Amino acid sequence: MSWIDQRPDDAMAGAFDVIVPEHVHTVEPAIFRDAMSRLGAAVHVVTTAGPAGKSGFTATAVCSVSDAPPTLLVCLNRRSQNAPLLQQNRVLCVNTLSADHEDIANVFAGRTGAFLEDRFQTGAWSTLATGAPALDSAVVAFDCRVIEIKQVASHNVIFAAVEAVRVGPAGAALVYHDRAYKQV
Repeated sequence: MSWIDQRPDDAMAGAFDVIVPEHVHTVEPAIFRDAMSRLGAAVHVVTTAGPAGKSGFTATAVCSVSDAPPTLLVCLNRRSQNAPLLQQNRVLCVNTLSADHEDIANVFAGRTGAFLEDRFQTGAWSTLATGAPALDSAVVAFDCRVIEIKQVASHNVIFAAVEAVRVGPAGAALVYHDRAYKQV
């Protein structure tokens, strides 16, 4: 059964309809970025592999969409070097980082100069169902197939069906809050 066959039509009706006038007044981007820095979020490394190559990036804009069928969303700036790879590969793995993974978060955030496939020199990696790299020591790894990509403002909102899950060891997770890594 495909993903499209599993979703009830009435649940999706109107899901992407425009509900506001064309012009909406918003706060200045700097004010918004400062406010968002106060919103603590789990730190993930989102990976992809396939015909377009292997890569990954650090992300906090990840969340559950539904459990029927199990679906996540990931937000990625369209200017990212990862955007075209993810769009072509159509698979991803969301690897939630543990408290001791700050080094991995920095590598995949581009803070060390490692580029694309070279980033996988840090950490131990394997694959689950889709072939996207899964971090062996992740708190949890969600192996997904991309089912839809929506362009919203400067970002792609990537919807992905979860094909496999690997739950890692229990322990503290890594979060990003007030422009710093913290443990919870």
